[in-house]
Amino acid sequence: MSKILVIGATSLVGQRLRDIVPQAAFTTRKPKQPNDLFLDLMHPQAFEGEGFAHVIVTSPLWLISEAVLEALWAQGMKRIVAFSSTSRFSKTYSPQPEERRVVELLSEAEARIEAFCATHDVDWTILRPTLIYDEGRDQNVSRIAATIDRLGVFPVCGRASGLRQPVHARDLAQAALGVLSTDATANRAYDLSGGETLSYREMVARIFASKGRPARILSLPEWAWRLGFGVLGVLRPGSALKGNVHMALRMNTDLVFDHTAARRDFGYDPGIFKPEFTAGADPRGS
Repeated sequence: MSKILVIGATSLVGQRLRDIVPQAAFTTRKPKQPNDLFLDLMHPQAFEGEGFAHVIVTSPLWLISEAVLEALWAQGMKRIVAFSSTSRFSKTYSPQPEERRVVELLSEAEARIEAFCATHDVDWTILRPTLIYDEGRDQNVSRIAATIDRLGVFPVCGRASGLRQPVHARDLAQAALGVLSTDATANRAYDLSGGETLSYREMVARIFASKGRPARILSLPEWAWRLGFGVLGVLRPGSALKGNVHMALRMNTDLVFDHTAARRDFGYDPGIFKPEFTAGADPRGS
């Protein structure tokens, strides 16, 4: 395989790629390791990488501008694998303007990469994960674990019956490498869900179990969430608290995607949801 360049050394997937392909080069604004390269995505013209035919993008996709693509192509890019998100579809009609804006940015970024590659003889693959987790690093599962440690209980909205498919960053890193080694994945997009589908409530229960605790899940009705965040919004006007109530209400919405195509084309085989938190440890990591 040709030399690999990973854009986004500090992202969840980027950190896992560093574990499994330490010989790859990683871009960052603060190089700390021998194979780190400086890249400011806002000013990519200064990038001095060379000979990286294979590029994996794990940073926020909307940061990959036309100028970034031009800089990578000038240094030899012939294949790009870029991580987007299934949020592009699941949050299209979100009541939160910020989330709809992210959907727009992701859609534009995907289209920009496809169009650029079509005119520059570069093969592309877009990967869209579902809920990504990595113990102590992510803002989803690890945040739930932190709340459990702090309160000893986790509040949910109603039955919290919405289906989820959490996928570990390690599985996504392996997926990116699988894509690079499989010609059939060129110029295609794939949804990458986790190895099993479970309700939000069951997901929370698994996190309790991973910490050696009995599942103490407090079900609050929708009106209580609306009232509570409404009061907080009055006490703290201008904050992002209003958005949090929509996150709570989504606990009863299914967010499910099919990864059959990924399994067929490059052997994608994610694990079941079994987070590993050390009992009593800070789930936010160091």
